[in-house]
Amino acid sequence: MAAKIQPFDPPSSASSDSDLNEYRDVVGDISIALDNDDEESDSIISSSMSPSKQSNSAPSTVLVKSPRSTLRQRTTSVSQSTKKTASESVLQSHTRTIYTAGRPPWYNTAGQQVEPFVIGVCGGSASGKTTVARKIIESLNVPWVVLLSMDSFYKVLTAEQHEKAAHNEYNFDHPEAFDFELLTSTLQRLKDGKKVEVPIYNFVTHARETKTKTMYGANVIIFEGIMAFYNSDVLKMLDMKVFVDTDADIRLARRLKRDISQRGRDLQGVLKQYCNMVKPSFSHYIAPSMIHADIIVPRGGDNTVAIELIVRHVHKQLQAVRKNHFAAL
Repeated sequence: MAAKIQPFDPPSSASSDSDLNEYRDVVGDISIALDNDDEESDSIISSSMSPSKQSNSAPSTVLVKSPRSTLRQRTTSVSQSTKKTASESVLQSHTRTIYTAGRPPWYNTAGQQVEPFVIGVCGGSASGKTTVARKIIESLNVPWVVLLSMDSFYKVLTAEQHEKAAHNEYNFDHPEAFDFELLTSTLQRLKDGKKVEVPIYNFVTHARETKTKTMYGANVIIFEGIMAFYNSDVLKMLDMKVFVDTDADIRLARRLKRDISQRGRDLQGVLKQYCNMVKPSFSHYIAPSMIHADIIVPRGGDNTVAIELIVRHVHKQLQAVRKNHFAAL
C-alpha cells in the first residue's frame, strides 16, 4: 500500500522562482511505502529530486523512521521527586511492602472502586498524634495508606497577621486559623479516590510554600490535627475517631523542644504563646471534642495496646467491606 504526498506549492505572489527551486531541491516529490509487517515503525521513503537537480541515475532509496511513528510518539512529564527506579520505589519491611512512588490501585480486581476507611486522629498540640498515626500505618498490612495532616491547611496570613505571628501573638490553635473549605474538599477528593495537591506549610516563615505535595486515594486514609473533630463536615467523613490524650506537662515539654530546635523560636516566646493561646484553645475547643472519639489513647504512641486494638478494628472493617462486596456479586 503506497500513499503519494504532494509537495506544498507556495503562493506565487509570495515566492520567487529561485525560492521555489530551492524548496523543491530540499523537498522533492515524496512517496511513502507502508510496510504491512509487524515492524510498522519503519518505512521506505523514495525521493525524486526536482528537475533542476535530477540526474540520469535512478531515484535514491533511503531507510528512515516513519514520520507517523515519530509524530505519534508519547512523552511523559515526571517531577524530580518521583524519578525513581522500580527498585527504589519499593521498600520491604518484615510485615509489608511499601510503595513510595506510582499510582495507587483505586479499583479492585473486580473493577469496583475501592471504598477507603478514614481514620481521624485528634489531640492537643504535641500530644503525639502524628506518632500514633505513623505507628498505625506501620502495623496495618494494607496496600495503600495516606496520612493527611491538618498542619498543611493553615490559612495564608495577611501582613498584619504576619507581624503578630513574628511576635508570638497570632493564635494558630484557633479554628479561624485553618482553611476548612480547602480541607474538606481535599479530604472528600481523597475519599473519592481522586488526586489532590496538598499545600506545604512552612512554620518558620508562617507561609505556604510555592510547591505542593501530590496525594492519591488509598485503602486507608488517616487524617490528624488539633481540630480534627471540630468541623461537622469533616466528622461525617470519618469512619473511626481516635483522640490522643497526653498529660499537659508532657505536651508542653515536647512543644518547647520542637519549637526551639525545629522552628527557630525562643523560650520566652514559646511560653508566652502556650499560656496565652495554646492552653486556652485546648480547654475551649480541643478537649470538648473528645466526646466524638470512638477510642481514647492515653500516653500517645507509647500505648502499644491501644494501637494494636485500633489496627485490629480497621482490619475487621476492611474485611467486612470485602465480604459485602463479594456478596453483592
